[in-house]
Amino acid sequence: MGPVLTANITVYPIWYGTWRSSQKRIIRDFISAISAADTKPPSVSGWWKTVQLYTDQTGANISRSVRIGAEKNDRFYSHGKSLTRLSVQSVIRSAVSASTRPLPVNPKSGVYLLLTSDDVYVQDFCNNVCGFHYFTFPSIVGYTLPYAWVGNSAKLCPGVCAYPFAVPAYIPGMKAVKSPNDDVGVDAMISVIAHEIAEIATNPLVNAWYAGGDPVFPVEIADLCEGIYGTGGGGSYTGQMINDKDGATTDVLHTIEDQRQLIVTSTIPKQYYTKN
Repeated sequence: MGPVLTANITVYPIWYGTWRSSQKRIIRDFISAISAADTKPPSVSGWWKTVQLYTDQTGANISRSVRIGAEKNDRFYSHGKSLTRLSVQSVIRSAVSASTRPLPVNPKSGVYLLLTSDDVYVQDFCNNVCGFHYFTFPSIVGYTLPYAWVGNSAKLCPGVCAYPFAVPAYIPGMKAVKSPNDDVGVDAMISVIAHEIAEIATNPLVNAWYAGGDPVFPVEIADLCEGIYGTGGGGSYTGQMINDKDGATTDVLHTIEDQRQLIVTSTIPKQYYTKN
């Protein structure tokens, strides 16, 4: 079995493209809330306790501590507005090798989170994926670093990657859920960010916790809950959720700033997986 992230986890956001300060605040608040101790239930930190159940081969649990580290802005689209999976790694290389304020190199407990704005296309975006995680290749970046990419789908494919805040065209008559923070693209990103951070923590080098015999196409801890946000969810049904007076979902997890975040309601308990 490979390693999991048992040391204090530091997330290094890379803001690729054009981002409003309000959008950054929503995402920062969510990440900061993962290990916050003073938020009212249901909370993001309560959700993370399920992830903490996973252990490495010595029995050490996933770290409780997740914090935001240094950040990097790439507002001028250094690698263009259409990225391949390999050029995603090149963006990370630029961030850790920049001549001014490079991101720290932290292979043991760092998570490099590349966030692309709503005018950037990434290979397979909107078709097969809304985000993914892997590790960087030393031949490209110079180091083996766990990373994730998540894109803002508001302009490119909200019906695919911003569900349930936008409805796919192939489901006529279905009403979209009001996004918690009135930003369909960024509110949808939160669920994907949660998904990817949970899977990086438990499977950073794609050789730890996953189901199935093929690590190239693993079923990881958040995959079986994808699209389920409330009791009884499954298929195209999000599950039972309650709306507040302004129509936004209240079946959400609270954060430090008490911004509302709707994410997958759980990750799969570890008894459904085997160590690989």
